[in-house]
Amino acid sequence: MIILCYRSPFLRRTLASNKKNNDGSLVHIKFPNISPEIFQIILKYIYGGIISLNEQEPSMVLEILVAADQLYLQEIVDYLQEYLIKNKSEWMEQHFGLVYQTSFQSNSLLELQNFCTDCMTKSPQIIFDSLDFTSLNEKSLISLIKRDDLQMKEIDIWENVLKWGLEKNPTLLSDSTTWSNDDFKMMENTLQHCLPLVRFFSLSSEDFFQKVRPYKKLLKHSLYEELLESYLNPNSIPSDNILLPRDSFKDPILSHVIDTEYALFYDNNFGPTFGKVDIDMRVLESDDSEEYDLCRCEQASYEKKIRETEDEFSVEDYEVFQIIKNDD
Repeated sequence: MIILCYRSPFLRRTLASNKKNNDGSLVHIKFPNISPEIFQIILKYIYGGIISLNEQEPSMVLEILVAADQLYLQEIVDYLQEYLIKNKSEWMEQHFGLVYQTSFQSNSLLELQNFCTDCMTKSPQIIFDSLDFTSLNEKSLISLIKRDDLQMKEIDIWENVLKWGLEKNPTLLSDSTTWSNDDFKMMENTLQHCLPLVRFFSLSSEDFFQKVRPYKKLLKHSLYEELLESYLNPNSIPSDNILLPRDSFKDPILSHVIDTEYALFYDNNFGPTFGKVDIDMRVLESDDSEEYDLCRCEQASYEKKIRETEDEFSVEDYEVFQIIKNDD
């Protein structure tokens, strides 16, 4: 009993607050969230200071971690978090929903929280591809799709939001043409806090037509009309309350021009080109597509290298920004 009280602040406080029975024995203490098997493993650690994880399934290790956290065994909590991240990261990615929801139930599981946050910012597709993605609760899904730094195509985010919504409404078929007005209303209610976080104005006209239009009844009429206008009239000005495109720039390179004579060049089949060949983009004359097929980056006229390799590559789309100083 002395060892139990010494090793676990939770048990020390719990045992101290329980009065003895008339026969001198302590009353029973219940841990409804800890199974007997898990508690036995914890007791072996408390009395022996050793825990063997080699034969344990990752799900069991996660349960041990939760139990250790409940008992305020911070030493083993830190060890188990490190063990899972170093040895079971693939399993945690496949079961991201479980790991995410577990990690944010306690302020002590900071390493697991950091692991989940890194996945969200650097490899979000892993989350959507996880075996239990659709088991994420609404709060967890919202925390993911509201991020401005989410490195995914917006159409993929939209399709995964629909996938999550369908899982929450198992009576609905994936084919929206089979849905009644009541079905659309049910799905709209399910996604009411998620739909405003999808950056619909970032979608291509093709994606909008093929993958959003069939679900137009999920969107507010004013939003759908504004989206439609933006595709039919590119010069239209959307309302002020739309979400801006997500930040797709990862590790941006800020490089100043050295040779201003070659700062920028452009013609029908060539460019935009920055420097002599610092960013060199060309279209094959025989190619009717809008893609730049012959591109390369070799440091010449700018102070920093854009790519580590000088191999050729292709570009599907690009954006050029000009920053103008405000003299006011």
